[in-house]
Amino acid sequence: MSDTRQHVYELIDRLPAPQLTAVARLLEVMVDPVALAVTNARPDSEPVTDEDRQRLHSGQAWFAQRDGHGIQMEEVLADFGLKPEDFPISPEHSK
Repeated sequence: MSDTRQHVYELIDRLPAPQLTAVARLLEVMVDPVALAVTNARPDSEPVTDEDRQRLHSGQAWFAQRDGHGIQMEEVLADFGLKPEDFPISPEHSK
């Protein structure tokens, strides 16, 4: 274990509970920047309509009829005359 990591552990061990909660949140955001975006996102102010509710229930029913499974990507691509091999993964995306 590095000296820095050990030092951080020692500091964390000395924190009282309220500060520990704050540090935990900070570390979560540092490790997962998406968490920061979600935390800082403004609430959705658009009202949910009856049509929205109907579409939600329709989608839930569709998935329930298929045991919670959607459509395989291969099937979607085939509808357009394509195959997964038509979309090779570039080296920078395979990391």
